[in-house]
Amino acid sequence: MERAVYLDHSATTPIDARVLEAMLPFFTQDFGNGASAHRFGRKAENAIEDARESMARIFNCKPENIIFTSGGTESDNLAIRGAAWNRVQHGRHLISTTIEHPAVINTVDQMTRLMGFERTLLPVDAQGRVDPEDFAAACQAGTTLVSVMTVNNEVGTIQPISQIAALARERGVLSHTDAVQAAGQLSLDMDALGVDMITISAHKFYGPKGVGALILRDGVELEPSQSGGAHEGGRRAGTLNTPGIVGMAKALELAYEEQRTTHYQTLRDQLIDGVLANVPGAYLTGHPTQRLPSHASFVIEGMDGNILTMHMDVKGVAVSSASACKTGNPEPSSVLLAMGYPVELALGSLRLTVGKDTTAEDIEYAIDTLAATVKKLHKLKQI
Repeated sequence: MERAVYLDHSATTPIDARVLEAMLPFFTQDFGNGASAHRFGRKAENAIEDARESMARIFNCKPENIIFTSGGTESDNLAIRGAAWNRVQHGRHLISTTIEHPAVINTVDQMTRLMGFERTLLPVDAQGRVDPEDFAAACQAGTTLVSVMTVNNEVGTIQPISQIAALARERGVLSHTDAVQAAGQLSLDMDALGVDMITISAHKFYGPKGVGALILRDGVELEPSQSGGAHEGGRRAGTLNTPGIVGMAKALELAYEEQRTTHYQTLRDQLIDGVLANVPGAYLTGHPTQRLPSHASFVIEGMDGNILTMHMDVKGVAVSSASACKTGNPEPSSVLLAMGYPVELALGSLRLTVGKDTTAEDIEYAIDTLAATVKKLHKLKQI
């Protein structure tokens, strides 16, 4: 039987069997709409509120300050649009970075093109880190919001969020962080981070797809970014996804209870050491120590990341590349370009991310497969 090794957990994780078990009753016998007043609705509402309280303990926030959404993209949109619209009387200047997820970058871009806002995108260094002093220098009288991701999805670098949030608070600027990659691995205590808004998505920590949350600091007010009913305190219209919410809370609870960080770090370091030692022309991208425990990323000289990904898949190893392929022409990762990598290196990006069920044997197989694949592709180029 062909070996299958999944090393793309930053893209998505499989749902935990215990999470699925918690969700199943809410698809069948407990199917009520939480907004309904009868017993079926009350049972769903109670499950939703139990989930809210469970998550509030992890984020160290009030339960009513958790807004359930359809995932990370919606949460980012709601945070940026909702906060900026609510504070428009204070100004129209937004700050973010050059390496944010498209859910943030494209939202900020739309607001500058269509809604009269201005933006500043902060640069990053060669390891993908934002300098908090660059944020301080970018603030203006009309700055109302800064959005900086906790962990970059492509290179795994952890940002100095607490420092940026502290500077923002001193200047009366709201702070938002997309913590989609960090949830389940790093502490997201709102008091410790100091941020005003946090975005998460359940499918990154063994929960279901299609559900996420925006967590608010007490007192933060939003204009809803979609119109409809008075759900979620009037901040997010739409019938709540009861099974998804129950599953997300269970998955988050398990992730922090089981303390998987040591397992992730051990395998990640095995992977990094093995690739750098066995794959000629491979270089680690992102910060060498301030990086997500489960995350390893590289550029490989003379390689196309998309082709590498396809060859690895044929050998049973699932990885990803940040290089895009449009109309047959490869395009380099914008994140790596922002970090100062030349185009030819940025085209050869590869991301390998471990999970809770990944083994040391899986890592060894992946290293051997990658080394053999690179060697094979170099030979083919010489023919």
